Amino acid sequence: MATTTEIHPRALLRASGGPRYAVALAVDALGTGLLRPFLLLYGVMVLRLSASGTGIAMTAGVVAGLVCMPAVGRWIDRGARSTVVAASMLVRVLGVALLLAAPAGHAWLFAAAALFLGIGNQAWPAAHAALVATVAHGRERDAALAGGRALRNAGLGAGALLATACLAGGATALQALAAVTGLAYLAAAALAWSVRLRTRPAVPAKGGVGGPAPRMRALLAANVVYVFCLNVPEIAVPLVLVTQLHASPLWSAGVFVANTVLVVTLQVPVTVLMSRFSRRTVLALAGVVLAASYLGFLAATSPGHRWSAPAVAAVSLVCAIGEIIYAGSATALVTALAPAPVLGRALARFQLSTGFGLAVSPAVITALASCGPLALWGGLAASTLLSASAVATEKDQGTRPAGRRRPARADS
Repeated sequence: MATTTEIHPRALLRASGGPRYAVALAVDALGTGLLRPFLLLYGVMVLRLSASGTGIAMTAGVVAGLVCMPAVGRWIDRGARSTVVAASMLVRVLGVALLLAAPAGHAWLFAAAALFLGIGNQAWPAAHAALVATVAHGRERDAALAGGRALRNAGLGAGALLATACLAGGATALQALAAVTGLAYLAAAALAWSVRLRTRPAVPAKGGVGGPAPRMRALLAANVVYVFCLNVPEIAVPLVLVTQLHASPLWSAGVFVANTVLVVTLQVPVTVLMSRFSRRTVLALAGVVLAASYLGFLAATSPGHRWSAPAVAAVSLVCAIGEIIYAGSATALVTALAPAPVLGRALARFQLSTGFGLAVSPAVITALASCGPLALWGGLAASTLLSASAVATEKDQGTRPAGRRRPARADS
Protein backbone atom coordinates (compact mmCIF):
# COMPACT_ATOMS: atom_id res chain seq x y z
CA MET A 1 0.00 0.00 0.00
CA ALA A 2 1.43 3.38 -0.99
CA THR A 3 1.84 5.80 1.86
CA THR A 4 2.73 9.45 2.19
CA THR A 5 5.25 10.01 4.95
CA GLU A 6 6.45 13.54 4.11
CA ILE A 7 4.75 16.82 3.34
CA HIS A 8 6.24 18.81 0.45
CA PRO A 9 4.47 22.20 0.36
CA ARG A 10 4.92 22.76 -3.38
CA ALA A 11 3.75 19.27 -4.26
CA LEU A 12 0.80 19.64 -1.90
CA LEU A 13 -0.13 22.97 -3.47
CA ARG A 14 0.07 21.46 -6.95
CA ALA A 15 -2.00 18.43 -5.91
CA SER A 16 -4.62 20.75 -4.42
CA GLY A 17 -5.29 22.45 -7.75
CA GLY A 18 -2.48 25.00 -7.96
CA PRO A 19 -1.85 28.49 -6.53
CA ARG A 20 -4.83 30.23 -8.15
CA TYR A 21 -7.21 27.56 -6.96
CA ALA A 22 -5.77 27.78 -3.44
CA VAL A 23 -6.35 31.54 -3.46
CA ALA A 24 -9.92 30.92 -4.66
CA LEU A 25 -10.52 28.55 -1.75
CA ALA A 26 -9.10 31.04 0.75
CA VAL A 27 -11.17 33.95 -0.58
CA ASP A 28 -14.33 31.84 -0.69
CA ALA A 29 -13.80 30.60 2.87
CA LEU A 30 -13.10 34.10 4.17
CA GLY A 31 -16.30 35.39 2.61
CA THR A 32 -18.28 32.44 3.96
CA GLY A 33 -16.94 33.06 7.47
CA LEU A 34 -18.10 36.69 7.28
CA LEU A 35 -21.75 35.80 6.71
CA ARG A 36 -22.73 32.17 7.28
CA PRO A 37 -22.40 32.15 11.10
CA PHE A 38 -24.50 35.31 11.26
CA LEU A 39 -27.15 34.59 8.63
CA LEU A 40 -29.79 34.09 11.30
CA LEU A 41 -28.89 37.45 12.83
CA TYR A 42 -29.18 39.04 9.39
CA GLY A 43 -32.75 37.82 9.06
CA VAL A 44 -33.68 39.00 12.53
CA MET A 45 -31.75 42.29 12.79
CA VAL A 46 -31.77 43.55 9.19
CA LEU A 47 -34.97 42.12 7.71
CA ARG A 48 -36.92 42.15 10.99
CA LEU A 49 -38.09 38.56 10.60
CA SER A 50 -38.99 36.24 13.45
CA ALA A 51 -36.27 33.92 14.68
CA SER A 52 -38.42 30.86 14.00
CA GLY A 53 -39.29 31.96 10.47
CA THR A 54 -35.66 32.73 9.73
CA GLY A 55 -34.59 29.32 10.99
CA ILE A 56 -37.21 27.54 8.89
CA ALA A 57 -36.05 29.39 5.77
CA MET A 58 -32.43 28.47 6.43
CA THR A 59 -33.34 24.81 6.93
CA ALA A 60 -35.34 24.82 3.72
CA GLY A 61 -32.30 26.19 1.91
CA VAL A 62 -30.16 23.32 3.14
CA VAL A 63 -32.77 20.74 2.10
CA ALA A 64 -33.18 22.31 -1.33
CA GLY A 65 -29.42 22.23 -1.78
CA LEU A 66 -29.44 18.50 -1.10
CA VAL A 67 -32.14 17.95 -3.72
CA CYS A 68 -29.81 19.44 -6.34
CA MET A 69 -26.95 17.06 -5.59
CA PRO A 70 -27.88 14.29 -8.10
CA ALA A 71 -27.74 16.86 -10.92
CA VAL A 72 -24.39 18.12 -9.66
CA GLY A 73 -23.04 14.57 -9.64
CA ARG A 74 -24.12 13.96 -13.24
CA TRP A 75 -22.56 17.27 -14.31
CA ILE A 76 -19.24 16.24 -12.74
CA ASP A 77 -19.38 12.85 -14.46
CA ARG A 78 -19.69 14.60 -17.83
CA GLY A 79 -16.18 15.94 -17.23
CA ALA A 80 -16.77 19.31 -15.58
CA ARG A 81 -14.41 20.23 -12.75
CA SER A 82 -13.45 23.87 -12.18
CA THR A 83 -16.68 25.00 -13.85
CA VAL A 84 -18.77 23.22 -11.21
CA VAL A 85 -16.68 24.72 -8.41
CA ALA A 86 -17.09 28.20 -9.90
CA ALA A 87 -20.84 27.65 -10.34
CA SER A 88 -21.21 26.66 -6.68
CA MET A 89 -19.62 30.01 -5.79
CA LEU A 90 -21.59 32.06 -8.31
CA VAL A 91 -24.94 30.74 -7.15
CA ARG A 92 -24.10 32.06 -3.69
CA VAL A 93 -23.43 35.49 -5.21
CA LEU A 94 -27.08 35.45 -6.32
CA GLY A 95 -28.10 34.48 -2.78
CA VAL A 96 -26.20 37.41 -1.27
CA ALA A 97 -27.65 39.79 -3.88
CA LEU A 98 -31.16 38.73 -2.84
CA LEU A 99 -30.26 39.34 0.80
CA LEU A 100 -29.11 42.86 0.03
CA ALA A 101 -32.17 43.58 -2.13
CA ALA A 102 -34.74 42.21 0.34
CA PRO A 103 -36.78 44.91 2.12
CA ALA A 104 -37.57 44.51 5.80
CA GLY A 105 -40.30 41.99 6.47
CA HIS A 106 -40.02 40.13 3.16
CA ALA A 107 -39.58 36.55 4.31
CA TRP A 108 -39.87 35.09 0.81
CA LEU A 109 -36.86 36.97 -0.50
CA PHE A 110 -34.85 35.80 2.49
CA ALA A 111 -36.01 32.24 1.82
CA ALA A 112 -34.93 32.55 -1.84
CA ALA A 113 -31.55 33.86 -0.70
CA ALA A 114 -31.18 30.95 1.72
CA LEU A 115 -32.11 28.60 -1.14
CA PHE A 116 -29.28 29.78 -3.40
CA LEU A 117 -26.81 29.90 -0.53
CA GLY A 118 -27.82 26.35 0.40
CA ILE A 119 -27.38 25.08 -3.16
CA GLY A 120 -23.88 26.53 -3.33
CA ASN A 121 -22.88 25.27 0.10
CA GLN A 122 -24.01 21.73 -0.71
CA ALA A 123 -22.59 21.59 -4.23
CA TRP A 124 -19.13 22.90 -3.36
CA PRO A 125 -17.72 19.93 -1.35
CA ALA A 126 -18.44 17.37 -4.08
CA ALA A 127 -17.17 19.67 -6.83
CA HIS A 128 -13.99 20.44 -4.90
CA ALA A 129 -13.32 16.76 -4.14
CA ALA A 130 -13.80 15.83 -7.81
CA LEU A 131 -11.37 18.53 -8.91
CA VAL A 132 -8.69 17.38 -6.45
CA ALA A 133 -9.27 13.74 -7.42
CA THR A 134 -8.60 14.70 -11.04
CA VAL A 135 -5.34 16.51 -10.28
CA ALA A 136 -3.90 14.20 -7.59
CA HIS A 137 -3.84 10.44 -7.11
CA GLY A 138 -3.35 7.94 -4.30
CA ARG A 139 -2.27 9.18 -0.92
CA GLU A 140 -1.17 12.51 -2.38
CA ARG A 141 -4.85 13.10 -3.12
CA ASP A 142 -5.73 12.39 0.52
CA ALA A 143 -3.18 14.95 1.70
CA ALA A 144 -4.47 17.48 -0.83
CA LEU A 145 -8.06 17.04 0.38
CA ALA A 146 -6.83 17.49 3.96
CA GLY A 147 -4.89 20.60 2.96
CA GLY A 148 -8.00 22.07 1.36
CA ARG A 149 -9.98 21.48 4.54
CA ALA A 150 -7.30 23.09 6.69
CA LEU A 151 -7.17 26.11 4.40
CA ARG A 152 -10.95 26.41 4.38
CA ASN A 153 -11.19 26.24 8.18
CA ALA A 154 -8.52 28.91 8.48
CA GLY A 155 -10.49 31.17 6.16
CA LEU A 156 -13.77 30.47 7.93
CA GLY A 157 -12.22 31.22 11.30
CA ALA A 158 -10.60 34.44 10.11
CA GLY A 159 -13.84 35.60 8.52
CA ALA A 160 -15.89 34.82 11.62
CA LEU A 161 -13.43 36.69 13.87
CA LEU A 162 -13.48 39.71 11.58
CA ALA A 163 -17.27 39.67 11.43
CA THR A 164 -17.54 39.37 15.22
CA ALA A 165 -15.41 42.48 15.61
CA CYS A 166 -17.72 44.35 13.24
CA LEU A 167 -21.03 43.30 14.81
CA ALA A 168 -21.04 46.31 17.11
CA GLY A 169 -22.19 48.26 14.06
CA GLY A 170 -25.56 46.51 14.14
CA ALA A 171 -27.73 46.08 11.06
CA THR A 172 -25.57 48.36 8.91
CA ALA A 173 -22.49 46.30 9.70
CA LEU A 174 -24.31 43.08 8.77
CA GLN A 175 -25.31 44.56 5.41
CA ALA A 176 -21.73 45.61 4.77
CA LEU A 177 -20.48 42.14 5.68
CA ALA A 178 -23.00 40.61 3.27
CA ALA A 179 -21.80 42.91 0.48
CA VAL A 180 -18.17 41.96 1.11
CA THR A 181 -19.19 38.29 1.14
CA GLY A 182 -20.82 38.65 -2.28
CA LEU A 183 -17.69 40.28 -3.69
CA ALA A 184 -15.54 37.51 -2.17
CA TYR A 185 -17.73 34.82 -3.77
CA LEU A 186 -17.52 36.60 -7.13
CA ALA A 187 -13.73 36.90 -6.96
CA ALA A 188 -13.37 33.27 -5.85
CA ALA A 189 -15.60 32.07 -8.69
CA ALA A 190 -13.51 33.98 -11.23
CA LEU A 191 -10.30 32.50 -9.85
CA ALA A 192 -11.71 28.96 -9.76
CA TRP A 193 -13.03 29.24 -13.32
CA SER A 194 -9.66 30.56 -14.52
CA VAL A 195 -8.09 27.22 -13.56
CA ARG A 196 -10.08 25.83 -16.53
CA LEU A 197 -9.79 22.21 -15.55
CA ARG A 198 -12.01 19.49 -16.95
CA THR A 199 -11.60 15.90 -18.02
CA ARG A 200 -13.16 13.88 -20.78
CA PRO A 201 -15.79 11.48 -19.45
CA ALA A 202 -14.02 8.27 -18.48
CA VAL A 203 -14.61 5.22 -20.66
CA PRO A 204 -16.34 2.44 -18.69
CA ALA A 205 -14.17 -0.64 -18.31
CA LYS A 206 -15.36 -4.02 -19.51
CA GLY A 207 -17.35 -5.92 -16.96
CA GLY A 208 -19.53 -3.01 -15.95
CA VAL A 209 -17.03 -1.10 -13.81
CA GLY A 210 -18.40 2.14 -15.20
CA GLY A 211 -22.02 1.27 -14.36
CA PRO A 212 -23.97 2.60 -11.42
CA ALA A 213 -22.08 4.36 -8.62
CA PRO A 214 -21.11 2.04 -5.76
CA ARG A 215 -23.91 1.92 -3.23
CA MET A 216 -21.71 2.15 -0.11
CA ARG A 217 -24.83 1.73 1.99
CA ALA A 218 -23.07 1.14 5.30
CA LEU A 219 -20.60 3.96 4.67
CA LEU A 220 -23.31 6.46 3.76
CA ALA A 221 -25.51 5.48 6.71
CA ALA A 222 -22.56 5.66 9.08
CA ASN A 223 -21.58 9.05 7.69
CA VAL A 224 -24.91 10.51 8.78
CA VAL A 225 -23.93 9.69 12.37
CA TYR A 226 -20.26 10.59 11.99
CA VAL A 227 -21.03 14.16 10.89
CA PHE A 228 -22.67 14.87 14.23
CA CYS A 229 -19.11 15.45 15.45
CA LEU A 230 -18.96 18.58 13.29
CA ASN A 231 -21.77 20.17 15.32
CA VAL A 232 -20.51 19.08 18.73
CA PRO A 233 -18.28 22.15 19.30
CA GLU A 234 -20.90 24.50 17.82
CA ILE A 235 -24.10 23.13 19.34
CA ALA A 236 -23.69 20.32 21.87
CA VAL A 237 -20.81 21.74 23.91
CA PRO A 238 -22.20 25.31 24.18
CA LEU A 239 -25.63 23.90 25.01
CA VAL A 240 -24.23 21.79 27.83
CA LEU A 241 -21.79 24.38 29.16
CA VAL A 242 -24.19 27.32 29.24
CA THR A 243 -27.61 25.79 29.95
CA GLN A 244 -26.69 22.78 32.09
CA LEU A 245 -23.37 23.63 33.75
CA HIS A 246 -24.07 27.40 33.87
CA ALA A 247 -20.51 28.13 32.81
CA SER A 248 -19.36 31.35 31.18
CA PRO A 249 -19.94 31.58 27.41
CA LEU A 250 -16.20 32.18 27.16
CA TRP A 251 -15.68 28.44 27.66
CA SER A 252 -17.79 27.74 24.57
CA ALA A 253 -15.88 30.31 22.56
CA GLY A 254 -12.60 28.78 23.72
CA VAL A 255 -13.69 25.29 22.66
CA PHE A 256 -14.67 26.55 19.20
CA VAL A 257 -11.39 28.43 18.71
CA ALA A 258 -9.35 25.44 19.92
CA ASN A 259 -11.21 23.14 17.54
CA THR A 260 -10.51 25.46 14.61
CA VAL A 261 -6.83 25.79 15.49
CA LEU A 262 -6.41 22.03 15.78
CA VAL A 263 -8.06 21.40 12.42
CA VAL A 264 -5.95 24.05 10.70
CA THR A 265 -2.65 22.85 12.18
CA LEU A 266 -3.16 19.08 12.40
CA GLN A 267 -5.44 18.09 9.50
CA VAL A 268 -2.63 17.49 7.01
CA PRO A 269 -0.06 15.95 9.42
CA VAL A 270 -2.61 13.55 10.92
CA THR A 271 -3.88 12.53 7.48
CA VAL A 272 -0.32 11.87 6.33
CA LEU A 273 0.44 9.94 9.51
CA MET A 274 -2.62 7.75 9.02
CA SER A 275 -1.72 6.98 5.40
CA ARG A 276 0.13 3.85 6.54
CA PHE A 277 -3.27 2.26 7.25
CA SER A 278 -6.18 1.58 4.93
CA ARG A 279 -8.70 4.40 4.62
CA ARG A 280 -11.52 2.17 5.87
CA THR A 281 -9.53 1.22 8.97
CA VAL A 282 -8.76 4.88 9.66
CA LEU A 283 -12.42 5.84 9.27
CA ALA A 284 -13.45 3.12 11.71
CA LEU A 285 -10.76 4.35 14.12
CA ALA A 286 -12.23 7.84 13.88
CA GLY A 287 -15.54 6.46 15.11
CA VAL A 288 -13.83 4.82 18.09
CA VAL A 289 -12.05 8.07 19.01
CA LEU A 290 -15.27 10.07 18.66
CA ALA A 291 -17.19 7.56 20.78
CA ALA A 292 -14.47 7.71 23.45
CA SER A 293 -14.73 11.51 23.49
CA TYR A 294 -18.51 11.32 23.90
CA LEU A 295 -18.04 9.04 26.90
CA GLY A 296 -15.50 11.56 28.18
CA PHE A 297 -18.12 14.30 27.91
CA LEU A 298 -20.53 12.08 29.84
CA ALA A 299 -18.01 11.66 32.66
CA ALA A 300 -17.15 15.37 32.66
CA THR A 301 -20.80 16.42 32.97
CA SER A 302 -21.75 13.89 35.64
CA PRO A 303 -23.34 15.34 38.79
CA GLY A 304 -20.88 16.43 41.46
CA HIS A 305 -18.00 16.98 39.08
CA ARG A 306 -16.16 19.99 40.49
CA TRP A 307 -14.25 20.84 37.32
CA SER A 308 -16.93 20.21 34.73
CA ALA A 309 -16.22 23.17 32.43
CA PRO A 310 -12.43 22.62 32.21
CA ALA A 311 -13.02 18.87 31.82
CA VAL A 312 -15.45 19.45 28.95
CA ALA A 313 -12.92 21.74 27.29
CA ALA A 314 -10.19 19.09 27.66
CA VAL A 315 -12.37 16.31 26.25
CA SER A 316 -13.29 18.54 23.33
CA LEU A 317 -9.66 18.27 22.19
CA VAL A 318 -10.08 14.49 21.90
CA CYS A 319 -13.29 15.04 19.94
CA ALA A 320 -11.40 17.40 17.62
CA ILE A 321 -8.80 14.71 16.94
CA GLY A 322 -11.59 12.27 16.07
CA GLU A 323 -13.09 14.86 13.73
CA ILE A 324 -9.71 15.36 12.04
CA ILE A 325 -9.24 11.61 11.52
CA TYR A 326 -12.78 11.33 10.15
CA ALA A 327 -12.43 14.27 7.77
CA GLY A 328 -9.11 13.02 6.46
CA SER A 329 -10.41 9.57 5.57
CA ALA A 330 -14.11 9.77 4.68
CA THR A 331 -14.04 11.69 1.39
CA ALA A 332 -10.74 10.05 0.48
CA LEU A 333 -12.37 6.62 0.89
CA VAL A 334 -15.25 7.59 -1.41
CA THR A 335 -12.89 8.85 -4.12
CA ALA A 336 -10.89 5.60 -3.85
CA LEU A 337 -13.96 3.36 -4.07
CA ALA A 338 -15.73 5.12 -6.93
CA PRO A 339 -14.85 4.19 -10.54
CA ALA A 340 -13.85 7.26 -12.56
CA PRO A 341 -17.01 7.32 -14.77
CA VAL A 342 -19.27 7.66 -11.70
CA LEU A 343 -17.04 9.66 -9.36
CA GLY A 344 -19.39 12.64 -9.41
CA ARG A 345 -22.46 10.58 -8.54
CA ALA A 346 -20.60 8.82 -5.71
CA LEU A 347 -19.46 12.14 -4.26
CA ALA A 348 -22.98 13.52 -4.63
CA ARG A 349 -24.40 10.59 -2.66
CA PHE A 350 -21.78 11.11 0.02
CA GLN A 351 -22.63 14.82 0.23
CA LEU A 352 -26.30 13.92 0.53
CA SER A 353 -25.52 11.85 3.63
CA THR A 354 -23.29 14.60 5.01
CA GLY A 355 -25.85 17.32 4.41
CA PHE A 356 -28.66 15.24 5.88
CA GLY A 357 -26.61 14.55 9.01
CA LEU A 358 -25.76 18.23 9.41
CA ALA A 359 -29.41 19.20 8.88
CA VAL A 360 -30.87 16.84 11.47
CA SER A 361 -28.08 16.94 14.06
CA PRO A 362 -29.11 20.23 15.74
CA ALA A 363 -32.63 18.93 16.35
CA VAL A 364 -31.38 15.51 17.49
CA ILE A 365 -28.70 16.97 19.77
CA THR A 366 -31.07 19.41 21.45
CA ALA A 367 -33.74 16.73 21.88
CA LEU A 368 -31.27 14.29 23.45
CA ALA A 369 -29.79 17.01 25.67
CA SER A 370 -33.23 17.74 27.11
CA CYS A 371 -33.32 14.11 28.28
CA GLY A 372 -30.06 14.40 30.22
CA PRO A 373 -26.33 13.76 29.72
CA LEU A 374 -26.71 9.98 29.51
CA ALA A 375 -29.19 10.23 26.63
CA LEU A 376 -27.05 12.77 24.78
CA TRP A 377 -23.51 11.47 25.18
CA GLY A 378 -24.42 7.82 25.70
CA GLY A 379 -26.66 7.85 22.65
CA LEU A 380 -24.00 9.52 20.49
CA ALA A 381 -21.31 7.10 21.70
CA ALA A 382 -23.42 4.00 21.03
CA SER A 383 -24.57 5.10 17.58
CA THR A 384 -21.04 6.15 16.57
CA LEU A 385 -19.55 2.84 17.69
CA LEU A 386 -22.23 1.02 15.73
CA SER A 387 -21.40 3.14 12.70
CA ALA A 388 -17.68 2.44 13.07
CA SER A 389 -18.43 -1.28 13.16
CA ALA A 390 -20.54 -1.01 10.00
CA VAL A 391 -17.74 0.86 8.20
CA ALA A 392 -15.15 -1.71 9.25
CA THR A 393 -17.18 -4.71 8.13
CA GLU A 394 -18.62 -3.41 4.84
CA LYS A 395 -17.21 -5.13 1.79
CA ASP A 396 -15.72 -2.90 -0.89
CA GLN A 397 -17.40 -3.27 -4.27
CA GLY A 398 -14.13 -2.55 -6.00
CA THR A 399 -11.89 0.41 -6.50
CA ARG A 400 -11.29 2.56 -9.49
CA PRO A 401 -9.15 0.53 -11.92
CA ALA A 402 -5.72 1.81 -12.81
CA GLY A 403 -5.23 3.14 -16.29
CA ARG A 404 -8.87 3.94 -17.01
CA ARG A 405 -8.75 7.59 -15.97
CA ARG A 406 -8.69 10.00 -18.92
CA PRO A 407 -6.15 12.82 -18.59
CA ALA A 408 -7.36 16.22 -17.46
CA ARG A 409 -7.28 18.99 -20.02
CA ALA A 410 -7.87 22.71 -20.13
CA ASP A 411 -11.21 24.05 -21.30
CA SER A 412 -11.13 25.28 -24.88
